[in-house]
Amino acid sequence: MKIRVKRLHPDAELPVYAHGPEEDAGLDLRALEDVLLEPQAPGLIPTGLAIELAPGYEAQIRPRSGLALRHAITLPNAPATIDPGYRGEIRVILLNLGTQPYQVRKGDRIAQMVIARYEAIEWDESELGDSRRGEGGFGSSGR
Repeated sequence: MKIRVKRLHPDAELPVYAHGPEEDAGLDLRALEDVLLEPQAPGLIPTGLAIELAPGYEAQIRPRSGLALRHAITLPNAPATIDPGYRGEIRVILLNLGTQPYQVRKGDRIAQMVIARYEAIEWDESELGDSRRGEGGFGSSGR
């Protein structure tokens, strides 16, 4: 699949698979500039990229497990969604859950982007069918 991409800044780096598309679902997104993330505060990290997705596709932005494990850095809105109609810059909201400031450096891998298909739906307000679960909600399947 080919996706149109525009570098909004000459230093913007295209997302890449660390181990290739046969082994990775996510492409690494990189920071365009240095940003200091204070503890317990979100920061907006620019990538310098804009994309054009085909209808029926979204880009999901997800945390990087290494940043989460080693530095308690995550995405508070994970997975974030980039809709097919959006043409602005991809910017990533990072949250520092740690107790010390964390310095994001220009070029750092800050998140993963997964391209996913979605289905457009229409609502059908008829009666719902029966199921074994029924209305069983939180904790209904046991421990």
